[in-house]
Amino acid sequence: MFTGLIETVGTLREKRPGRGATRIAVGSDLALDAMADGDSVAVSGVCLTVVKRVGRRFYADVIQETLDCTTLGRLRTGDNVNLERALALGDRLGGHLVQGHVDGSCSIREVVRQGDDYRLRTTLPRELRRYVAWKGSVAVDGVSLTVSALDRDWFEVALIPETRANTTLGLLRRGDEVNLEVDLLARYLARLMETTDNQREPGGNRM
Repeated sequence: MFTGLIETVGTLREKRPGRGATRIAVGSDLALDAMADGDSVAVSGVCLTVVKRVGRRFYADVIQETLDCTTLGRLRTGDNVNLERALALGDRLGGHLVQGHVDGSCSIREVVRQGDDYRLRTTLPRELRRYVAWKGSVAVDGVSLTVSALDRDWFEVALIPETRANTTLGLLRRGDEVNLEVDLLARYLARLMETTDNQREPGGNRM
């Protein structure tokens, strides 16, 4: 579990395809001595497991489904990624609860800048529309953000200078793809409503 508050920006150093997964190496200034093999880390919003640490790099295996469903499959050596280690019990929850289970990728539709007012307008896939609400929370490339505007096929988020300076979001341009994770509570509430409606239908399954 994560908070969506990025600790640092790392760099993809290696990407080695294998039989069942691709092994990546990420270089960063994270305190790797405070990490252990088996720990979870969110890489641009994708929860991965640390399998090895060498020097200033950590290694993780990415299965094909993750490569297909997130932007990790299109990353190249030298690309920057947002990094956050898993939340520890007792930590402050400054963002919102983020699982690192990306729901899909979307593209930047427009970047609007007026002084320090910096907004990203992002496409919203049809299958995820029901989970995104005005003033609700989303994670974009692992960054916890609040939806500032919403329409049928797009949503908008505002970036404060701190977010632009300390994550990869300030470098995004029109057409760039990002990972999107909808709010955890919205996802489970929608599922609960589906189950309740199904139980009310004649002959509906009893779960």
